[in-house]
Amino acid sequence: MSRTVAVVDYGMGNLRSVAKALEHVAPDARVLVTSSAAEIAAADRVVVPGQGAMPDCMNELTQRGLRDAVIKAAADKPFLGICVGLQMLFGHAEEGDVMGLEVLPGRVPRFPAAQMIDSNGQQLKVPHMGWNEVIQAEPHPLWQDIATDARFYFVHSYYVLPDDASIASGHTQYGIPFTSSVARDNIFAVQFHPEKSAQAGLALLKNFMHWQP
Repeated sequence: MSRTVAVVDYGMGNLRSVAKALEHVAPDARVLVTSSAAEIAAADRVVVPGQGAMPDCMNELTQRGLRDAVIKAAADKPFLGICVGLQMLFGHAEEGDVMGLEVLPGRVPRFPAAQMIDSNGQQLKVPHMGWNEVIQAEPHPLWQDIATDARFYFVHSYYVLPDDASIASGHTQYGIPFTSSVARDNIFAVQFHPEKSAQAGLALLKNFMHWQP
């Protein structure tokens, strides 16, 4: 049976890189980069990437008529959020003082400048940019064949703070410990960019394409 994965195109995000990575790990799948709510609804699974400022992302999602389609996808089919695609699942975001989709309870604060100090007492830069470890909180199908301290590629100044700590599926240290991935039911979402994260990232995308929550 053929599988269709919709990569949601709302004008923000590394869409082509994500699509190419998915095609690489699942050559038998149909990878559709789409801004059609109908195609998102018809897809077997959905990926929401994102880059840029949260207010712009939320505005574009709404203006293109995709807000409800993404909320519905997050409710009833395998769903992967990447970077801002993770952040928009939550509520209030400090960036631009906007509300996300409120699919998951929590908020999206900025890294606190006063606490951005490394183990040697040196000031850490914000945005957090580059490779860093993700410590897995618990076993999950998307972590299959990925080391518990594997390194992934990050680019962000804000992070998610879930109200329910049990949905955190991965943590990363950057000045403070922060939630770098979440999992609940059919949703898995990550702050890092798996499409830019070499073999560990490809393994996660491959796991997503075979995941049956």
